[in-house]
Amino acid sequence: MTAKRDLLLFVALAIAWGTAFGAIEVGLATLPPILFAALRLDVATLLFVGAIAVLGLEWRPRTRGDVTAIAVTGGLMVGAHYGLLFLGQSHVSSAVSAIVLSLTPIVTPPLAIALLPQERLRAPAVVGLLLGLVGVVVIAVSGGSLGGQVVGVALLFVAAFVFALGSVLTERIQATLPVISLQTWAMAIGGGLLHGLSFAHPGETVPITAAAWTPATITALAYLSVVATAGGFLAYFVLLERVGASQLSLVNYATPVVASLVGWALLGESITLATIGGFGLIVLGFALCQLTTLWRLATPIAGYGPRRRSTAANGVVVGGNVYETGRETGRSPPVAPAAD
Repeated sequence: MTAKRDLLLFVALAIAWGTAFGAIEVGLATLPPILFAALRLDVATLLFVGAIAVLGLEWRPRTRGDVTAIAVTGGLMVGAHYGLLFLGQSHVSSAVSAIVLSLTPIVTPPLAIALLPQERLRAPAVVGLLLGLVGVVVIAVSGGSLGGQVVGVALLFVAAFVFALGSVLTERIQATLPVISLQTWAMAIGGGLLHGLSFAHPGETVPITAAAWTPATITALAYLSVVATAGGFLAYFVLLERVGASQLSLVNYATPVVASLVGWALLGESITLATIGGFGLIVLGFALCQLTTLWRLATPIAGYGPRRRSTAANGVVVGGNVYETGRETGRSPPVAPAAD
């Protein structure tokens, strides 16, 4: 991720997803959590349907893989994930919510081991998983009691787990639909499931009055649907194609920073040292889980890329490139670039 456009897009994605937790906090003040999550998906689905029409993309599922991918993505990565996220954040602050969800890349490797035979779990990843779990426990008890804080963190942990499970399961599915079409179906199905759960949930049966639709609530819903969901996923897919999943996974650790700053500056939320320490353990756990990938990404930046020696007696390696020193002039014309 060296191009300026990619860096700016990464920062924009981190801001869009990080500020989303603050918008959720605002909307939860007047709307029940499951219904709020369903409404967010409703508006985003309409926006994606418009994008499909404008771009002329194929939208009809044609294979069993398409149907399976829609069911897994809509049921787990959208429906269950967002429902648990909004329920969990109704018990904790936006910063805690974002931090616990950053556990997703840590719980993914053991699920991949269990479901994808070609995957192996190395010792550093095991230690990283344990550190991440310890970090979540530290955050859960940082509220000073075993009340709503623990309940909220537990719900958010399950939200991270089901998202990771869905992402691993989709690795085994051969779908033919374009990604935007697949996500549109997933959001529509996830929203429908959440509407059904909201209707059946005893805590959400109270009718929503006009007083609940405050300007702040409407703004929060619009921001979540347009900026965080539609705009955020668009930026995500562009970056996924340009920089790959390994570098893009780092956004999971930029969004909690943004969420914490927004919650502190605009919502008056406090950030305890225990919460910061728990986040540090989660980040360290992620680094151990992705040790090989992070090393491969960092070495070219630090100037420690692969090198090869010149076969010529008068060859010299500079910055990964092989040069042949001129015998008469002393100049060094390039021979061939080294493989990085």
